[in-house]
Parts: sequence; C-alpha cells; structure tokens
Amino acid sequence: MTDEELDAELAHAARWLRVAKRVCVLTGAGISAESGVPTFRASDGLWEGHRIEDVASPDGWDRNPHLVWEFYGARRANVATVKPNPGHFALVALEERYGDGFTLVTQNVDGLHLAAGSKRVLEIHGSLRQTRCTACGEVADRGLEPLGPMPECGPCGGVLRPHIVWFGEGLPQDIWMEAMEAADACDALLVVGTSAVVHPAASLVPIAARKGATVIEANLTRTEASRHADIGLYGPSGESLPKLVQRLS
Repeated sequence: MTDEELDAELAHAARWLRVAKRVCVLTGAGISAESGVPTFRASDGLWEGHRIEDVASPDGWDRNPHLVWEFYGARRANVATVKPNPGHFALVALEERYGDGFTLVTQNVDGLHLAAGSKRVLEIHGSLRQTRCTACGEVADRGLEPLGPMPECGPCGGVLRPHIVWFGEGLPQDIWMEAMEAADACDALLVVGTSAVVHPAASLVPIAARKGATVIEANLTRTEASRHADIGLYGPSGESLPKLVQRLS
C-alpha cells in the first residue's frame, strides 16, 4: 500500500469513526509481534521440536504437564521483557474517546493491552499472568514472575495449570457472550493484527458486518477478514493506528 493509498483509507476510516457511537476492536498476534512477542505457532508448527498440540491442549497436559509448564514458563519470560507499542497506546486513546461505547476483544494472552492502560478488555483466550487450580478451580493473578516447574495452589495444594484456553477447550462463556454482544451492537469494528482464521473469534467479523457496522482492517497484509472490510489500513498497526487517532483528534 502506497503512502497516498494509506492516507486515503485513513481519511475514510476517520470519517466513519467520527460518527460512530459504539466501537468494537478485535486484536490478534500481529499487534503484539510488533512489541517482540513471538507469534504462537512457528512457521513449521513446532516449538522446540514439539507439536503445539503437545504443549497447548488438555491431552498434552495429561501426558506431560512438566513440558507444558516449560513452554509457558518460556512464554511468560519473553512477555516480561517486552512493552506495549504505539498501536496499543492508540487503542487506549480510542477507549478514552468512546468511553462505555468501546470494547476491546483480544485473542492475545500477553496482557499488553492492560499494561498500556486499556480497561474494557475481554481476554477471550485467557492470560499468561493467571493460573487455575486443577483441584479447587481458583483463578489467581501471578504476574510474570517465574513459577517453577510445577506450581501448586496455595489454598488447597492442587496442581496449577495456565489459565489459557487450549486447543479443544471452549471459550469462557460469560466473556464470549460479552464479546459477541459488543460485535453485534457496534457501529464500527476495528480488526487489528489477526489473520481471522481462528474460530470462534473470527466469527466476530461477519457478525458485525451483517449488522451494518463499518469494518476497518489494520494489518500487515490482506487476510480472511478483508472480504468483510470496508476499509483497509495495510502496514504496521503501530504506525497506522496512531495516525488514525491523530486524524480523529
């Protein structure tokens, strides 16, 4: 996309956002990759020679919980070294503009939106910062400090697992219902840094489009979401989103 094409799309997006009352944002791994967070699945589908399903599924946990915690320990350690980028902060500015009419739905588990200052965040896939006890079910925020090879629950002594939605598991119903309601009710949906192929999160795009929302895609390249998009901002979201916010202000 040339600078002239991006400028035209930014102007188009700003016109729609100025009249919007309710805005929903869906973010994926792309926005975090610009902060230095590796995308979840490597190009060969492996992590340290292991299938992703071996370290991110209930079956993988049952077979080798130590390997799972090794994987998530490495992910937590990586996230502890990175910071939100200008794209994250631009979304904070959008939330300040729309207030209660703003909802940010993220597939990311790194917590960078919250670290940037976003408040109305729905982490539909869970959080690296949280654990869940396999015995009593307690969910606790553990930050990003090292937890050791097999952390245990303080109250009951049960084994802790990452509070992450793994392959083969359903999304938390209360959070997912809120996400669908936000997509269904919005005047504009901003799709940022996601390939829009992971379901059910990807279904939020057609949900919003069918209800007449303006769909604005901010991504490095065109994706599955592009066929629903009215406006495309193609390039680093850390550059396009601040420019969009600047036009609004």
